[in-house]
Amino acid sequence: MRSAQELWEVALGEIQLQVNKPNYRTWFRETKGISFKNNQLVISVPNIFIAEYFDTNQRSLIEKTLIGLTTRNISVRFQVNSVQPVSLTGCTSRETSATTTSPRFNPRYTFDSFIVGSSNRLAHASALGVAQNPGQSYNPLFIYGGAGLGKTHLLQAIGHIAQARGLAVLYVSGEQFTNEHINALRGQKADEFRHKYRSLDMLLIDDIHFISGKEHTVESFFYTFNTLHTAGHQIVIASNRPPKSIPLLEDSLRSRFEWGLTAAIGLPDLETRLEILQAKAKQAGATILPDVLALIARQAKRNVRELEGGLNRVMAYARLLRTEATLDLASYALKDIASKEAEDNHSTPTIIITTVAENFQRTSEDLLSRKEDKETTLARQVAMYLLKQQNGCSLADVGIALGGRSPRVVSYACRKVALSLNMKKPTGDDKSVDIEACRLVKRKVRQIQKTINLRLQGKVFR
Repeated sequence: MRSAQELWEVALGEIQLQVNKPNYRTWFRETKGISFKNNQLVISVPNIFIAEYFDTNQRSLIEKTLIGLTTRNISVRFQVNSVQPVSLTGCTSRETSATTTSPRFNPRYTFDSFIVGSSNRLAHASALGVAQNPGQSYNPLFIYGGAGLGKTHLLQAIGHIAQARGLAVLYVSGEQFTNEHINALRGQKADEFRHKYRSLDMLLIDDIHFISGKEHTVESFFYTFNTLHTAGHQIVIASNRPPKSIPLLEDSLRSRFEWGLTAAIGLPDLETRLEILQAKAKQAGATILPDVLALIARQAKRNVRELEGGLNRVMAYARLLRTEATLDLASYALKDIASKEAEDNHSTPTIIITTVAENFQRTSEDLLSRKEDKETTLARQVAMYLLKQQNGCSLADVGIALGGRSPRVVSYACRKVALSLNMKKPTGDDKSVDIEACRLVKRKVRQIQKTINLRLQGKVFR
């Protein structure tokens, strides 16, 4: 009979063929088989976070592999191989004083549980790259987008992997950083504060916009940033807007945010929302009819939190009434969301986007998507122009409203539409201007503006 370690080494050889190399290095490389009795293999793992990850995400793969090797019904148990107390905070370190009262990383916020769609593909890929190669791929990584779209999820997913590798990693919010800085100054613990933040391998800071306008906090973060970055240590930042649009932020710090990669997260399209709901329902162990999931996805459009809240509400009503989650029950459970949606549908940005989409025979979701066919692209550019000119939105806000586009893309679109609107018949031999295309844009914009004005007056809305 093979020993526990021999059996596990053979299993690892099989598993290595089934998972990609970075995942294998991150999760499996430091594990050992330590006991094999009564058809149960005990696997030693470096820390509790890897144990939780295996138990939640890899148990099925491991047990299936072992059964295939032995033709025996083998179960597995994960044991933390550590005599040191395991920290349950959001910070781990190599004997540093970097401690915090923030909770440990949410076990649900992993890369495996993150649903990738057109609106978040770049942010997900860059976050995964940072997790696999901290301090090398993109430093800093700046992720921005509206509330509830997955910024915190990605930051904590990075944190999980960093923590599993034994890196000194800390996750904090901009508010927490500010409060700690103030308390450190009041308690004459500035040196302790600096050591805590500047001895890290990785700093994950959420809602960085909170520090804007707070002169001393901004200065402290500036020096923290410089220290970590100069040492090649990873910094990941999240905000509700891109660096250029954060008000009252020093140019020196804003420019540093732009040194690495800036990635936007936009509103999820219908397909992505359905995938998210399916994953959440499976996670909850609930069987929900596809039509019900589709109803939730159509009504809960604003963010992932609303999606999850809508699903939880439907399931709660079904449990309360001891019945199946039907369309009628779901409609009743979601009436508040539907009411909010109707209210939002009459907001100016939504009216503009909806009207433009209809005029170009597209859907609002087409304009938010990554579709790049000629007609969709033109419709999206017109929507950007009208949001900027008619509604007075900033370039950043326009970009966020239309699927997480960068201010540079929005600026280009606005200039292009403006040129079409101001274009006159070319003179002489200049044939480079497509005057008919310009005329088409003019007609469409005039018609769209007319419809928008009527809708804003409450006279027309389908």
